[in-house]
Amino acid sequence: MDNVVLHVADVYKSFGGLKALTDIDLQVMEGTTHAIIGPNGAGKSTLLNVCIGRIPPDSGAVVFDGTVITGKLPHEINQLGVVRVFQTPEIFPDLSLLQNVMVPAFAKRDGAFRLNAAKMVTGQTDIIEDAERWLADVGLVDQRHSHAGSLSRGDKRRLELAMGLIQRPRLLLLDEPTAGMSRHDTNATIDLLKKIKERVMTKVIIEHDMHVVFSLADRVTVLAQGQVIADGTPDEVKGNPKVQEAYLGGAHV
Repeated sequence: MDNVVLHVADVYKSFGGLKALTDIDLQVMEGTTHAIIGPNGAGKSTLLNVCIGRIPPDSGAVVFDGTVITGKLPHEINQLGVVRVFQTPEIFPDLSLLQNVMVPAFAKRDGAFRLNAAKMVTGQTDIIEDAERWLADVGLVDQRHSHAGSLSRGDKRRLELAMGLIQRPRLLLLDEPTAGMSRHDTNATIDLLKKIKERVMTKVIIEHDMHVVFSLADRVTVLAQGQVIADGTPDEVKGNPKVQEAYLGGAHV
């Protein structure tokens, strides 16, 4: 039987008089790639922030693998196996690419540690090899000793993807993972995400690029004005007139 790994149950969230999320009910099945799409201001990033504990819902709950995670702190949710890759890359610009990918590996292994860049690359052969493997997967291994701050925006996003993947999350939340990338880099990222689909990892992707969505998603949920207006397979969503109206003003998705 399919296992629901993430259940957003009857979630409401308002900011002042603005209803950001209204009666959101969303189920993500284990091992699938689930895309969340919708026009700007639809509530997509707010929904992700509720899922990772950055924003508390006004009512409702988020359940991960049978555990209610509403009310837990972001680092506690991360330790349970939920990793988010942000729309704006969150990296350590003064560290090398290799050190950047090693940091979350240490945090995952040790829970907490004192950041000492000089000691990070001594006596840690297993983590170094793992970090280099993920950097190779995202196409950055040749730059592993460069400072992360010198990377282009697209490469910073790929670096942050490697930082997320080395934690081997049960659930990977991707907030527009190809934003700012060239078409070539976008296609390389699609290939990478397809490759990791073969491993036991569930992915939720917020994405504006329909090429990315329909290349990767097993299921698509469409938000508009903070509400779910459609949910189904990519083909079902493509043909839904509500989606065409809300997302593209009546044009075909």
